[in-house]
Amino acid sequence: MAPVRRTRRKPAITVTRFDSDRLSSLAEAYIDRNPLVAEALLSELERARVVEDSRIPANVVRMGSTLRFTSDIKEDRRVTLVFPGEANIAEGKVSILTPIGAALIGLSTGQSIDWTARDGRVHRLTVEDV
Repeated sequence: MAPVRRTRRKPAITVTRFDSDRLSSLAEAYIDRNPLVAEALLSELERARVVEDSRIPANVVRMGSTLRFTSDIKEDRRVTLVFPGEANIAEGKVSILTPIGAALIGLSTGQSIDWTARDGRVHRLTVEDV
């Protein structure tokens, strides 16, 4: 019998109206090129609470945010969430169109989420600060 894997409930997330609109368009444009990540991003945006840009708390990950996260595989990284054309892993710039980028959007300090890496493994990350 296969082991039973518990699925954890995803945390509540918040995104700005500007990010929601722009990221929805981006995901739709990438749906044919990278369907898994585009669909993951669209799924996150659909469940997000959307607020006016001026009403987003400072501790929420949004586009352009620099944040520190830890993971279940002992990572402790500082990254900036960026659009695909700005991505540069050597500089810590993570694209929103990667599995980890799509998982980070809308999280706030202290929240954790499971995300599936490109190799299919599921990891848990926690936002330490934004």
